Amino acid sequence: MKKTIIGLCLTVALALIATAALARGPGFGRGFGAGPGSGYPAIPNLTAEQSAQIKALQEAFLKEIEPLQKDMAAKGQELRGFRFAPNSDAAAAKAKQEELFVLRTQLQEKRNNLRAEVQKVLTPEQLAQLPAGGSGRGFGPGAAGFGPPMKGPKGRW
Repeated sequence: MKKTIIGLCLTVALALIATAALARGPGFGRGFGAGPGSGYPAIPNLTAEQSAQIKALQEAFLKEIEPLQKDMAAKGQELRGFRFAPNSDAAAAKAKQEELFVLRTQLQEKRNNLRAEVQKVLTPEQLAQLPAGGSGRGFGPGAAGFGPPMKGPKGRW
């Protein structure tokens, strides 16, 4: 009898944990590629050769920025340590924040370079069909997979 009750309790606990784990939904977006959900708008009439060139550019970009991202993560962790330490040095925290800002600027420059290289692959007709303001994505509800999708004029909030 005790074994049955313990087994039933474990089954219920496992079901509750699984429900909570699956309730969050998929991860941070659809991945990195040329098209919707990747930071790029849908590129019209993209040939297989252009797609391969863009993918190669993106893969090279990811390899190039990997050390930069690791450095940013480490500096961000150090900065959080300064913020939450009881007797932290404000000057040291400010210096770490400036280091992080320099790294973010470098990453943005690399992103801009990637965007320029991708645009070189496209034909003038394809460039003319792209939206003038970019993909229209940013940080906020439904932006690149960070949060619930926007519905209606005010979203789900």
